[in-house]
Amino acid sequence: MKQAIPEDGTLLPLMEEFYTIQGEGFNTGKAAYFIRLGGCDVGCHWCDVKESWDAEMHPLTASDVIVENASQFPGKAVVITGGEPLIYNLDYLTNKLKERGILTFIETSGAYPLSGNWDWICLSPKKFKAPRPDITPFANELKVIVFNKSDFKWAEEYAAMVSPNCKLYLQPEWSKSKEITPLIIEYVMANPKWEISLQTHKFLNIP
Repeated sequence: MKQAIPEDGTLLPLMEEFYTIQGEGFNTGKAAYFIRLGGCDVGCHWCDVKESWDAEMHPLTASDVIVENASQFPGKAVVITGGEPLIYNLDYLTNKLKERGILTFIETSGAYPLSGNWDWICLSPKKFKAPRPDITPFANELKVIVFNKSDFKWAEEYAAMVSPNCKLYLQPEWSKSKEITPLIIEYVMANPKWEISLQTHKFLNIP
């Protein structure tokens, strides 16, 4: 039987939650509590958490319980990721986190309407399902995964859509990093508005 996910966001399909060090982008190196929600229809073939795609596989969990769990750790920052977390209404969850003095960060493809109360929005657009144009102005960080040479031109298209204050990152897709990283280094040196993001958690062997 298909689980009914309430529209008010009081129950969410929780795949996993864990306390770790943020590995990518602007907040790299900071302690954070990760909340990974199940459910995604963007379908990146190189996704490293394909088990997150089917929301039915992950138990509906009370947002209040998630907030309580996150509150137990000294690092007062939460990263909500997926899957694609904006499939769900995240107003309730983020407001409750804020009440506890916890910073709220999201990692999203931008394919769904923006909900939630955020301190930091990382927009990571995907070719498989483009971001909504009403989300791009709110991005604090644009993080483009580079899988092949054509992704540089594609990245520039989205750099033109975000605000002038948005941080711009190019990140090599992990399985092709040996091939792609030298290209990113060359590109960033020629186009210094961009910075390089690496998946440092994989080098550190942490979640």
